[in-house]
Amino acid sequence: MSDHRKILKRLETHYFGAMPGLHYRNAFELLIATILSAQTTDRQVNAVTESLFAAYPDAKSLCEIDIEVLEMHIKSTGFYRTKAANVKKTCCALLARHGGQVPRTMEELTALYGVGRKTANVVLSNAFGIPAIAVDTHVFRVSNRLGLASAKNVAATEKQLMEAIPREKWGDAHHWLIWHGRQLCSARNPACGRCFLKDICPWAKRG
Repeated sequence: MSDHRKILKRLETHYFGAMPGLHYRNAFELLIATILSAQTTDRQVNAVTESLFAAYPDAKSLCEIDIEVLEMHIKSTGFYRTKAANVKKTCCALLARHGGQVPRTMEELTALYGVGRKTANVVLSNAFGIPAIAVDTHVFRVSNRLGLASAKNVAATEKQLMEAIPREKWGDAHHWLIWHGRQLCSARNPACGRCFLKDICPWAKRG
């Protein structure tokens, strides 16, 4: 068995059943929550969206919201003016282009405001069950340390992971890599000494 397969098997065993950190009940909530998650924690977003979605549960209500009110709701997520503008414009675009529903293609999703490939892949995979790998900072760091990818940017990392990981595992592997980054393979001072991959991880073997 190759090291790639060993790594993926151990990740699957250790993080089996791992789920998204963001709380959501439908594709719309996941889309908005993921837009808000840039440069902040899932915990902070969850604290904001609980009350936000209770008051404004759909694209129509968030399209019609006063921008100052939306900014007040999401201020604690950081970069709130930009995020508020993107959320409001995206909700209006959903109404105008998609009948208020979240589209199911990469092209349509990334045509929305504040939605890049990462956000689109999160929605496609988690809301619709469409195989996709969302490369956030954790996935980028961990996959390159483990040797599942060898890339200098997010786009190349996504492409290489799609080749290294069986398609049916893309969505699950995304969560394995995120949780590994949060629990052990941190940006600073990764816990290589107690990592269950240390014997086959290229990064751990360096030192």
